Amino acid sequence: MSDKPLFLVTHPRACSTAFERVFMTRRDILKCAHEPFGDAFYYGPERLSERYANDEAARESSGFSNTTYKDVFNRLERDGSEGKRVFIKDMAYYLMPPDGKAPTIAPSLLKGKSNGITNGITNGLTNGIKPGNEEEGNPTVIPLKTLKQFHWTFLIRHPRRGIPSYFRCCVPPLDDVTGFKQFMPNEAGYAELRRLFDYLREKKIVGPSVAGQVREKKEEGEINITMIDADDLLDQPQPVVEAFCRETGIDYRPDMLTWDDEENQKYVSDAFAKWIGFHNDAIHSTNLSARTHAHKIVTEESENEEWRQKYGEEAQKVIRACVDENVPHYEYLKSFAMKF
Repeated sequence: MSDKPLFLVTHPRACSTAFERVFMTRRDILKCAHEPFGDAFYYGPERLSERYANDEAARESSGFSNTTYKDVFNRLERDGSEGKRVFIKDMAYYLMPPDGKAPTIAPSLLKGKSNGITNGITNGLTNGIKPGNEEEGNPTVIPLKTLKQFHWTFLIRHPRRGIPSYFRCCVPPLDDVTGFKQFMPNEAGYAELRRLFDYLREKKIVGPSVAGQVREKKEEGEINITMIDADDLLDQPQPVVEAFCRETGIDYRPDMLTWDDEENQKYVSDAFAKWIGFHNDAIHSTNLSARTHAHKIVTEESENEEWRQKYGEEAQKVIRACVDENVPHYEYLKSFAMKF
């Protein structure tokens, strides 16, 4: 069984923070890192996102304006030095340039580079500043040798639920809390998750075996593909968490699904503070229990009308286009999901 640091990679609004809360109860054996790569992706000198490209004040006030990808890995290494297994939850799109642009390895991760600046130009919005720093087929700015150091797992949610939820975080009134003042479809994250997943499979960092499926012969050291669908998590949290623990070598305990105590609440509030407004439900929760109401059956027309009433005509069109674009990526990833 792998004892590598765990990396749960996902896209926004996939119920990943609720899932993460389960493992934050196991501070006896795990050290959780909550979305650390967003610091470099949005704010640092190697930033890949355009969201704060023209807002230096926001980058400075974040406290991460000097954070490089190397700094993030250094932090994870320090976390691992405490004698506990590191559990990282983060977005796939934080590891690669937006819109399918060709990546180059982050300068700070190149041998001999001490920071994220090369020739005075950041490896962010241009992301390709020095030819020869790319790795063929690698969709990320992280070297393959580094990607191999983690035990990768995956969490997905249907775009018709994930994307409207993310849109809500980027428009009034919630945008005043989150600081995300516009919805950017290239942050939906499904295409990036698919590209990363396929690359990890190609390099046999995960798979080909799928968790829960019988395969006669596995290669030595092979890590099963562990893909969780959020609907399964919400409907059957105990079996899903137990199966995830089995695949990742975590000692499962039923009390992992309950955290109704002051110590856990304080710990989580501090850990989630930098992404204020995105995790309120998870912060104020006391457990992960099966939802008591089934998903209502909806049509495209009823969804469109719901979004139109909430956000207006133009916003509805933006949401629908983003959902439709990402359904094929979701359905592809879903074909590898564990069955419950």
